[in-house]
Amino acid sequence: MKNQNSSIKRARINRMYGTDDIPSRAKIVYLYLEDRCYTSSECFPAIGTICTSLNLSRSTVKRALADLEKAGLIAKERRFRDDGGCTSNNYVLAD
Repeated sequence: MKNQNSSIKRARINRMYGTDDIPSRAKIVYLYLEDRCYTSSECFPAIGTICTSLNLSRSTVKRALADLEKAGLIAKERRFRDDGGCTSNNYVLAD
């Protein structure tokens, strides 16, 4: 299973590198998300966590996520707490 998972991750990363029309900020954020997808293609880090980890501004991370969505490399799903409040988004990396 581990080899299959790493092959899938490698294919996703190669696809991202082959996408010429996304800026470097988006590629950095994509690699961060890929690193956080341990056993699946989904992860849910908060924007603030991404900012702190990559030393990027909030607006830069938001632009990068929008770039990745537009390129079809990720899908963003909103998540909610039991009380209806917002929590971090779920990011699904396209296979």
